[in-house]
Amino acid sequence: MTLGEWTNELCTALGIEVEVEIDAILDLARDAAHQIDRPAAPITTFLVGYAAASRGGKPSDLEDCVDIASELVAQHDEG
Repeated sequence: MTLGEWTNELCTALGIEVEVEIDAILDLARDAAHQIDRPAAPITTFLVGYAAASRGGKPSDLEDCVDIASELVAQHDEG
């Protein structure tokens, strides 16, 4: 099963319709795991998804939340 197939199957099972930016989410998870701590990856992606849903769940909401989290992770990489 491909990641795209799994994502579609999971969305269907959860009863949600969402445009998933897989690459952006994976990039954020990778950066959080490497620059913060490995367990930060699933927590970060969960919180970003939760925040995006709280803002309305539009693709732009997800993009905004990914950007915020990515900037925060980058600050920790620089410091």
